[in-house]
This record gives sequence, structure tokens and C-alpha cells, in this order.
Amino acid sequence: MRIVVVGSRGQLGAVMVEACRAAHDVIAVDRSMLDVTQPSAVHEVMGRLTPDAIINCTGYNAVDAAEDHPVDALAVNAVAVRSMARAAASLGAAFVHYSTDFVFDGLATLPMAEEHPTNPRSVYAASKLLGEWLAMDASPAYVLRVESLFGEVSGAPPKGSLASIVGSLKAGQIPRVFEDRVVSPTYVCDAAAATLALLERRAPAGLYHCVNSGHATWLEVGQEAARLLGVSSAFDAVRFADAKFPAARPQYCALANHKLQAAGATMPSWQDALARYLSR
Repeated sequence: MRIVVVGSRGQLGAVMVEACRAAHDVIAVDRSMLDVTQPSAVHEVMGRLTPDAIINCTGYNAVDAAEDHPVDALAVNAVAVRSMARAAASLGAAFVHYSTDFVFDGLATLPMAEEHPTNPRSVYAASKLLGEWLAMDASPAYVLRVESLFGEVSGAPPKGSLASIVGSLKAGQIPRVFEDRVVSPTYVCDAAAATLALLERRAPAGLYHCVNSGHATWLEVGQEAARLLGVSSAFDAVRFADAKFPAARPQYCALANHKLQAAGATMPSWQDALARYLSR
């Protein structure tokens, strides 16, 4: 299978490229090769590469900045998605797009399945939900919601909440973490493996929650990281309600991945994923 990975230098994109190389003809496309906000460029590049699948790992992920720059967020998270989906449709290629738990309002009390009502509360969240809808212009289209991504890219500085926590723990510092924000972290290596499983199995197209199994507060995640590292488990635990952000964020973000598992893409527990991440 010829697979084009767009956004190949990002946290997920770089790992996706490596995962594809084991058994497929993968073409890595970064920003220098394609401006995804230009529809004509998207169609020209994809028409020339003739992929069997397009995996979109691009995204405008500056949640707070999106409040002041909504056009930029929409250009990448929605308009560009439509261009890639339509290019995939014209080629008869599968299309994979990644979304986020931010499409929910965070008021749930149990892990949310794919059919849980969405209610975005920020510009970023709204742009990602619109991108989900526009991705469906392709057939087949796979929209995978991920959250709290963690995993390192060779040559790039660690990024994300978990990387910050681990960095502080290793430095002998006391990390500040939310004691009441519930998440289902996603290890990029597992997300990449699940993506390939869906494509290779020709699983039913549609929306999937692509997160590691289980859920925890950030405090519980940090405590597990401290245990695995063999360091002090002292944390500065703060309440989510006391945090002030320019853009609203959901508090309860746990996602259920039963549909993904049923499609043959097994997602290990977040504890197992964390242990593998730290061992690397």
C-alpha cells in the first residue's frame, strides 16, 4: 500500500512514518513540500503521488491562540481537511484524520463513546469538530479522536503534558498537576499501530476513539510515572476549576475505545503504554 503521511515531522506524523515503513511504501510530506491550506496544491501533490491512503497528521493545536486567530485554526483544522478528503475521494484512496476530546464539553461522568453528544467550547474545539465532518467527504474515511498525546520524536524536544511531568520528576522538581481532570492518554506508537490496523484490515470506515485503555486524573498519571521512575511522588496538586485559560477546556475527557478494539485495533492500557514510553 502506498501511504502519504502529511505532517510527517510532527509528534504523531513522525511516528506514523516509521510505523508505515515496516510494510508499506510510505511518502513523508512536511510543510516545506505542501501548504495544506492551498486546495490547488493539495490536489496537485496528491494527484502526482497517487496514494492508496492519505494520513493527515497536521493540525493547528494552539488552543489558546486559536481564540484570537480563528481563521488560522479553521484553515488548517477544517478547510485543509476538506481539501485532503476531496483529493482522496478523487483518487479512490482511504483518508485518515485525527481529532480530539476537546469536541466534548467535559461534563460527562463516564468514559464517552463515539456517539456521545459533542459540544465544543472553544474556537479550537469547534474547528476540530468541523474537520471531523469535512473528513467524511472521502470514502473510506477514518476519523480518530486522540487525546493527551505523548511520545518522543527523534531530534525534537519532548512536548505535551506528560513530557512536562516526566521532565520535572527527572529534574527532582515537584510537578504541578490537576487532581481532578480525567484523561485517557494516547501513546503515539499505539495510535500509529491502531491506524495501520484499521487500514490493513479494511475496517468499517467512520469515527473511532483512539486512546489507550482506561482513564485517570493527571495526578494519578504522574504518580504512576514517579513509581516507574523510582523517584519522589511529591506533587503540587491543583484543582481544574481554579485554572484560568483564555480558551475553555473540558474537565472530564475519558474516552471509551470499545469500537476500535472491536475493529481489531487493540489499545493497551495507559499504564502499559506509560511503562513502554519511560523504558525508551
